[in-house]
Amino acid sequence: MSRTFVGMPAFPLAARTAVADAQLRRNLGHATATIRAKRAAVVSEVQDWEALRARGAEVKDRVLANLDTYLLELEQRLTEAGATVHWARDADEANAIVVTIAGERTAADREAGRAPEVVKVKSMATQEIGLNEALEAAGIRAWETDLAELIVQLGDDLPSHILVPAIHRNRAEVRDIFRREMGRAGRPAPEDLTDEPARLAEAARLHLREKFLRAKVAVSGANFAVAETGTLVVVESEGNGRMCLTLPDTLITVVGIEKLVPTWEDLAVFLQLLPRSSTGERMNPYTSMWTGVHAREGVGDGEPVGDGPQDVHVVLVDNGRTDVLADVVGRQALRCIRCSACLNVCPVYERVGGHAYGSVYPGPIGAVLGPMMRGRRGALEQSLPYASTLCGACFDACPVRIEIPELLVHLRTQVVEHHRAPGSRGLPKPEALAMRAGAWTFADAGRYEKAQNASTLAGRLGDRLLHGRGTVGRMPGPLSAWSDARDAPVPPKQTFRQWWARTHTDTPADPRPDTHEGGVP
Repeated sequence: MSRTFVGMPAFPLAARTAVADAQLRRNLGHATATIRAKRAAVVSEVQDWEALRARGAEVKDRVLANLDTYLLELEQRLTEAGATVHWARDADEANAIVVTIAGERTAADREAGRAPEVVKVKSMATQEIGLNEALEAAGIRAWETDLAELIVQLGDDLPSHILVPAIHRNRAEVRDIFRREMGRAGRPAPEDLTDEPARLAEAARLHLREKFLRAKVAVSGANFAVAETGTLVVVESEGNGRMCLTLPDTLITVVGIEKLVPTWEDLAVFLQLLPRSSTGERMNPYTSMWTGVHAREGVGDGEPVGDGPQDVHVVLVDNGRTDVLADVVGRQALRCIRCSACLNVCPVYERVGGHAYGSVYPGPIGAVLGPMMRGRRGALEQSLPYASTLCGACFDACPVRIEIPELLVHLRTQVVEHHRAPGSRGLPKPEALAMRAGAWTFADAGRYEKAQNASTLAGRLGDRLLHGRGTVGRMPGPLSAWSDARDAPVPPKQTFRQWWARTHTDTPADPRPDTHEGGVP
C-alpha cells in the first residue's frame, strides 16, 4: 500500500525533524530560489500585472457567489457534449465512482489474466481524495505519468510541493530511485543512467511509453472548467497529460467544484496568471482542452472518427468545499488556482518542506486549506495556522490576491475559541492560561505592582547567578519552549516606579492611581 499523510504529527514536531535535515534544506533552498527568480522575470514583463491579479480575483469571487448556477450550466454543457457527470459529496463517494468505472472498463484485462491499470495526469484533487490508494485496494494499479509524480511514486514517497512534488529530491537521489525501482514497475532504467536531467527524462519517457500505449483508462484532474461550453482544461509541461487525454478509450476527470470559470474570456485571464506564477513561464508548453466525447460515430459505417476518448466521465467533488464557502472570511481560499507561488516565497516552507504540513496541500495555502476542508479539531489541523511568520510574502505572490495572512489569523482565532468554548473537550493551551493570568494581574494596580516587585527580585538574583551576562539560559518548565529558541533577557533589578521614587525625592515612594479606578497609571 502506498504511503499516505494519515497519522502525520502536528506541524511543530514534523518541522523540527525537517529542519534537522541539511540535505533537504539545500534541495529546497536551491529549487525555490530558482523558481522565484524565473517568476520575477516574467511577471515584470506584464505592465498591468496588478490589474490582472485583481481581474483574476474578481472572476473567482463571481464564481463563488454564483457557484450553484455555474455548476448546473457546466453539467448541462458536458452532458450535451456526450460526457457523463457524477456528483460526489466527499472523498469516499468520489473514489467509489472512479473505482466502479475503472473496474468495468478494465474487466477484460482481469479476465485475460492481466493486472488492471490506469494512467494518470498529475492531479491535486485525486491526491486529496486518496484515489490511488482506493484503486490499489480494488486491485487496480494507477500509474503516475508526471515526471515528479513518477519519482514520488517509485520512491514510495509523499509529495512535498504543489507544482514540483519531488522538490525535496536532488538529481542523484532521482537517479538512484530510477535504477532501483523502475524494473519492478515496468521497463527498467538504462544500466548506464546518469543524473543528467536529459538522461533522467529519457528514462522516464521510455518507462512510461509502454503504459500509455497499453492503458484503456486515464484519470485526470482539471485546472479549469469553462461553464459556458463544458470545456475542461489541463496545463502541463511535459506532454504526458496530452498522451493520457488522447490515447485511452475512457477518460475520468476529477474536478473540485471551485475550479469553474464562467467564460472563455475569463479563462484567458488565468492562462496568463497561472504559468507565470507557477513555472515562471509566459505560457505552459502543453495546454490541453476537451469538451465531452471527442471520438464520435461516423456516418454510415458506425466506426469512431478522430482521436481521443470515446467514453468521458466528469466527477464534480465537494469534499469540504461548501463548508469553506459558508465561511464569509475564509471563502476567498477557494480562489486558489494551485500555482504554488506562495510556497516558493514562504520562509517557513523553504526551511521545512512540504511533508511537515501533513497534506497534499503544503505551504501557506495548505495551512489554510487543510484546516478549512478537513476541520479544525485534530492536533495537526490546529497547529497549521501557526505555521507562518505572517510576513505577507504569500499575498504579494498570489495571482488571485488571497489574503493568506488574514486567513491564518482568522483560523488562529477559531482554534483559540475552540479551546475556550464551554463544554469543549479542547483543554486550554498554556499560552491561554498565561494570558488569563496576565489579564488578572493587569486588572488591578496592587497586583500589578506586586508582580513588578517580584520581577525585580528575580532580576537581582539572576544578575548574581549569571554574572552580568544579561540573558537567561534554559528557563524551567513550560517556559523552556521560549528560552530554547530565544535569548530571554534577565528582568530589571528595579521597576520604573522604584527608579522614579529614588531619583525624585519629592515624589511619594509608593504612588497609587487616583483617577483610574483599578487601572495602571
